[in-house]
Amino acid sequence: MTRSTGQEHQGNLELHQEKKEAGPVECLELTFENDAARREHFLALLKKKLQDPEFRKYPGFPLGSDEAILRMSDPPYYTACPNPFLEDFVRCYGKPYVPDEVYEREPFAVDVSVGKTDQLYKAHGYHTKVPHLAIVPSILHYTKPGDIVLDGFCGSGMTGLAAQWCGTAPLAYRQELEALWQVEGHEPPEWGVRRVVLNDLGPAATFIAAGYNLPFDVQRFEQEAQRILDEVEEELGWMYAALHTDGVSKGRINYTVWSEVFTCPECVGEVNFIQEALDVKSKKTRDSFPCPHCGALLNRKRLERFIEARSDPATGLAHKTPKRVPVFLNYNIGFNTYERPLTKADLDTLEAIGRLPLPPEVPAIQLPYMHMTHERARMDSSGITHVHHFFQPRAIQALAAIWRKVYSINDSASRRILFWFIEQSIWSMSVLNRYRPTGYSQVGQSLTGVYYVASQTTELSPWYILSDKHKRTTKIDRISKCFESSPTCRGTAILQTGNCSSIGIGDNSIDYIFTDPPFGENIYYADLNYLVESWHGVVTASSGEAIIDRAKKKEVQEYQSLVRSCFEEYSRILKPGRWMTVVFSNSSNGIWRAIQEAIGAAGFVVADVRTLDKQQGSYRQVTSSAVKQDLVISAYKPTEALQHCFELGQASAESAWAFVREHLHNVPVFVGRSNEVELVVERTAQMLLDRMIAFHVQRGISVPLSGPEFLRGLQQRFPERDGMYFLSDQVTEYDRKRTTATQLRQLSFFVNDEHSAIQWIRQQLQDKPQSFQDLQPQFMRELQAWAKHEETVELKVILEQNFLHYDGRCPVPSQIHSYLSSNFKDLRNLDKEDPKLIEKAQDRWYVPDPNKQADLDQIRDRALLKEFEELKESSQRKIKQFRTEAVRAGFKACWQERDYSTIVKVAAKLPEAVLQEDEKLLMYIDNAQTRLGDDA
Repeated sequence: MTRSTGQEHQGNLELHQEKKEAGPVECLELTFENDAARREHFLALLKKKLQDPEFRKYPGFPLGSDEAILRMSDPPYYTACPNPFLEDFVRCYGKPYVPDEVYEREPFAVDVSVGKTDQLYKAHGYHTKVPHLAIVPSILHYTKPGDIVLDGFCGSGMTGLAAQWCGTAPLAYRQELEALWQVEGHEPPEWGVRRVVLNDLGPAATFIAAGYNLPFDVQRFEQEAQRILDEVEEELGWMYAALHTDGVSKGRINYTVWSEVFTCPECVGEVNFIQEALDVKSKKTRDSFPCPHCGALLNRKRLERFIEARSDPATGLAHKTPKRVPVFLNYNIGFNTYERPLTKADLDTLEAIGRLPLPPEVPAIQLPYMHMTHERARMDSSGITHVHHFFQPRAIQALAAIWRKVYSINDSASRRILFWFIEQSIWSMSVLNRYRPTGYSQVGQSLTGVYYVASQTTELSPWYILSDKHKRTTKIDRISKCFESSPTCRGTAILQTGNCSSIGIGDNSIDYIFTDPPFGENIYYADLNYLVESWHGVVTASSGEAIIDRAKKKEVQEYQSLVRSCFEEYSRILKPGRWMTVVFSNSSNGIWRAIQEAIGAAGFVVADVRTLDKQQGSYRQVTSSAVKQDLVISAYKPTEALQHCFELGQASAESAWAFVREHLHNVPVFVGRSNEVELVVERTAQMLLDRMIAFHVQRGISVPLSGPEFLRGLQQRFPERDGMYFLSDQVTEYDRKRTTATQLRQLSFFVNDEHSAIQWIRQQLQDKPQSFQDLQPQFMRELQAWAKHEETVELKVILEQNFLHYDGRCPVPSQIHSYLSSNFKDLRNLDKEDPKLIEKAQDRWYVPDPNKQADLDQIRDRALLKEFEELKESSQRKIKQFRTEAVRAGFKACWQERDYSTIVKVAAKLPEAVLQEDEKLLMYIDNAQTRLGDDA
């Protein structure tokens, strides 16, 4: 295509777009002549806003020029900075909070089986993504059409896509989901688009989310993408030309394989790694190989890098880098693919390209100090100190040419989706792209989640990545098909780039939150986004990033504080009585505890926690055991009626029971399938007690009920079934559904401390009272994972302090009588004082009823507090082993007495790692520190 023809084609496309956009457009209660007028109006407002120095002080404001931010943005729907139009969006399309409105939902507990093979999901990659089809059911469950959904850590925007999918989903999907819900006993969903507010700290993330959630002309995208690639081939095709071995035929290079050059430690001769280490037949790297010069046996550890100095095209100064040389080409002639070594002509071409000046579009900026480039992976040892060092000279020229052509497009929607399309080639065209001879394709071969330059790299052509006509479908085709079948709706989504702790929306205005926050130090988003963001010219302000980052001195406590501020913002803007779903994935218990504490401290109450079983595609309820799978946390914001009970900073027994009633109202009544009912842990006495205590402590209020008082009151106020407590109107539903299940599935306990041991023993004795001799062998088998810091507590001590022993000197307790009469025919219908029954019952331990339990708890608490006093008075600077239950009892007593300083002082003696993994201790410590700070 000639340049004049290209300009003519561009003009035709713009005419086509003008016709398509003709007619009035409504946006935020304003009417414009067309969409171009809408963009012009809001761009002018955003431009003026950017000139205000105070606006740039907004938390999470990215690093970038006004021009770069405006180029990325499409206001009011998307801004590459905090969005000044968010409040208007919510005002125009949201529904005001009405305290008297009836809203009732249980935590969403329907099994979801969704893989990551959906083509729309795969249209653009990101470091972590929850598939949009896994989010759709939750949005349908918690919201109605027109409600506003929020995701403050939106990443690639899957929550937005899911919200729109609720209205655009095909009939087959709707029928499949409705059939599943019918089996689960749920009412059919209300289909219809939900509106969505998306926020993320990273400009790279929000730009991807905008590509997914804002509409564009699919036909124009196809034509423009192909036109740009054709024009670049016309201009730079000489750089990728490959003369065939016949000396006549000409092809186009798909990729060039480069090898790092090392030196032999014996003879100091140069060693081309690929030529010597790669086995051509097996296509695998040999563990050892001979030096081509002296024959010495070499391996990767013995080799030393050959460092050479080259002139940096950006600075003109000498730049030290490991020597890399091209080894062979992969190219196409027609539909046939060939490989061959480089010729002198090929090397001459590369040398000519290397002499070209650095294009102005290339970000020739120095890498800032980051964990991923300066601590975990030293990029300077790979010759990379600036962004442009990530690319070979030919890749730089090609990327810059494409970037320049996309930037010249006038239509902002087309320009946005084309940048969205092109930026996906940045990592694959860099030296981070490894050569994988056994791979199906050489595209996307960089290591996930890290900057790493291998000894064998592949320099790809842009056409091989984006539009290889010799493949059945190109990247252009795949994107077009995805968005043709899943159109987005104008005015449904609004996006901003900023800190989740400061979202510009009024109080009580959001109907539902689905969020997937960063998890400790799993992924360094800002670091990994830097390469792509530098091309856009807008970079993450990483100081407020909620991760653990050693390079920025962010440890677990800093992470928890950052996450807590984000959840506090969620609590502020979510309507009372509404729900938040948190997806969590981390193998560290410490991070799991930090997330739980942050959620509770922000004002939310966790009502359900389930694991997402990726193999079975189902959710399973969990307790506080080690996190090895994705978790789905359902939490609610308390109603205004409940919050009013605590407005004066005081609590009473009645306010505590008001909390229990609201909590039971929000917990699933019945969870089960296939003739099996699950024990809902949130309905058990211990968990209800823990939730009640946490609700008060996290609000800085004394707990109005002791453990024994709570347990007695629980039995008096609420009906009990299968060890679970219900509201009076819930128990009828449970009894009805319970008749369909023949088996109650108990929770499995991971016994690693005294608390979990008590729960495990309770479960063993609940239905089968046993003697010490019967229980001891089983208990010993469970102690294999006993925590190192946890002081060993003998089974006898645990039994004496928590359970009752029958010595035969009184009538047989009902708990033992029930078990014996049900399991032994000859003992049925016997009186509790029958000698035969007494003989069989003697020496058995059993679970006491709540009244007796209260007496036991008082005895146990006195023993634990005595041990806590010993810890408090201990002269040891650091106590390595202790009885955690004693510390918990002591912290609870100190909290009631408002002795916050003792909590902090004792905590300083205990291992930090242990405290960070204990939810209850962490709760008391964090809130005690807060109270001390407030008092100061």
